[in-house]
Amino acid sequence: MRTPGPYCDPVEKRVPTEGDRVALLVPGSHAYLDAVLRLLTAGVFPIPLDPRLTTAERERILAGLDPTLVVDTEDDLAALAAALPAPGLPRGRPMHCTSGTTGTPKGVYSGLLDEASAEALVAEERELWDFRPDDVNLVLSPLYHSAPLRFATGTVLAGGRVVIPGPFDPAAVTAAITAERPTSMFCVPTHLQRLFAHWDDVGVPDLSSFRLVAHAGAPCPNDVKRLLIELFPPSSTWEFYGSTEGQFTACRSEEWLERPGTVGRARPGRLMTADPDGTLWCVVPEHARFTYYGDPEKTAAAWRETPEGPAFTVGDHGRIDADGYVYLDGRREDLIISGGVNVYPAEVEQVLGACPGVTDIAVYGVPDPAWGQRVCAAVVGEVDEADLASYARSHLAPPKRPKTYDFRDDLPRTLTGKVRRTELAGP
Repeated sequence: MRTPGPYCDPVEKRVPTEGDRVALLVPGSHAYLDAVLRLLTAGVFPIPLDPRLTTAERERILAGLDPTLVVDTEDDLAALAAALPAPGLPRGRPMHCTSGTTGTPKGVYSGLLDEASAEALVAEERELWDFRPDDVNLVLSPLYHSAPLRFATGTVLAGGRVVIPGPFDPAAVTAAITAERPTSMFCVPTHLQRLFAHWDDVGVPDLSSFRLVAHAGAPCPNDVKRLLIELFPPSSTWEFYGSTEGQFTACRSEEWLERPGTVGRARPGRLMTADPDGTLWCVVPEHARFTYYGDPEKTAAAWRETPEGPAFTVGDHGRIDADGYVYLDGRREDLIISGGVNVYPAEVEQVLGACPGVTDIAVYGVPDPAWGQRVCAAVVGEVDEADLASYARSHLAPPKRPKTYDFRDDLPRTLTGKVRRTELAGP
């Protein structure tokens, strides 16, 4: 365990106390999961981070989070866990960091919860996802991300067990499904695409043990979604819409079939609203509120008072139909303004993603002297540019049609499936 400055100087080891923050920069494992729960039980906030970060990246991120300790070896993780109480009721949420696609990541801080709020936090997840003592949760994503960690801890707190095959590999995941008979897993669409491609070669394993397969993190291509529904047991597949800051909606795949494109309705205890400009806001219960650690201005900008209670936004835009189903347009930060017209990449991607031959697509804007911004598309797949442009003309209004197509072998994505648009657009 080290101080959060120069990462080469060891310091005297000590047990963190209530309210402290501990940065975790070690690979996900059962020991990692145990340490997270022990820290939260003691009222200490783990800061889960990618262990592959460079020293400069660590210092940039941690500078604003003021960690008490930095744990970056397996031995120190074990020593820390041994000095903490056994896992019990978590007294807060891990301090996950925002993705940092538009600046330095910010820590999302729940603060210490009283016993009633702490119990409500655990109960809400358990009631929504029906975590059970006989559950077996298969972990596909790194545990430093919020969703896989939330599903894993929810399983453990309900008395179930967790299977961690290691860095994502379709063959290893397939072997784990066969050997461990998992009942639940969280995944991103990229995981599904790679699994389905692998199963095309080796055959589909027995998936009958699954009762919950939840995906999120990025838009799911329609063909992938439909294959997911076809392969897994009826009523077992879900999509949810959330962010590092909080969770908004949940949607059974059967609901999606009736309303293609929806991400579902507000989770129990929440209320979703949309401003006239499409900005989405969510009223959440007290145990789900947060601040951006050390950044009161950013916190104030994210929250507002409503008659129903405090509501927050992460800048996403969309619409809500008469039955309360939410449809996403994209994030304000991704908005392209071309010739004075607002173009949301998610909308264009959804349309062009259905063009025959397109397997993956990302839409982004680049500066243009005539238009202000030019709509561009990075495309993966076996499709002719002329055919794609023709498809765009048939399905999109002129301002939304990409003016430039960049054909690639793959798209730059984060491990949770989000496209790194800044890498596509260049400096």
